[in-house]
Amino acid sequence: MIGLIQRVSSAKVTVNQATIGQIDRGILLLLGIEKNDDTKTAEKLLHKILNYRIFSDLQGKMNLSLADTGEGLLVISQFTLAADTKKGLRPSFSSAAPPVQAKDLYTYFVATAQLQHPVVQQGCFGADMQVSLINDGPVSFILNS
Repeated sequence: MIGLIQRVSSAKVTVNQATIGQIDRGILLLLGIEKNDDTKTAEKLLHKILNYRIFSDLQGKMNLSLADTGEGLLVISQFTLAADTKKGLRPSFSSAAPPVQAKDLYTYFVATAQLQHPVVQQGCFGADMQVSLINDGPVSFILNS
């Protein structure tokens, strides 16, 4: 499981010009699910995301996590993160989870996040989504579980 996290001042996702998920300050997570991922993998990555220290403390150092701040988490499924780009000029998606498995794990990830964190919004799995954000910093990290 691959998570691209971005610290944001705000972020939203729209489908068919309707906003379906929106947060103010917090983390935008683009989530890629691979064939070998399971619920344990999802739990491990979620723990890392909620506790990864990317928010500034009173001294301006990145010492606070999403769990510390209670700010928003916007979760967007993005199968292209599982692409193999090492060879050629066209990505291979052979390591990406099949759609049914990926949707189940995405749903599990979001539901588990909602149980553990007060502000969780989501995109729509498999939809053509438009994501807009104001990247704060910019601060972006790729996390693997």
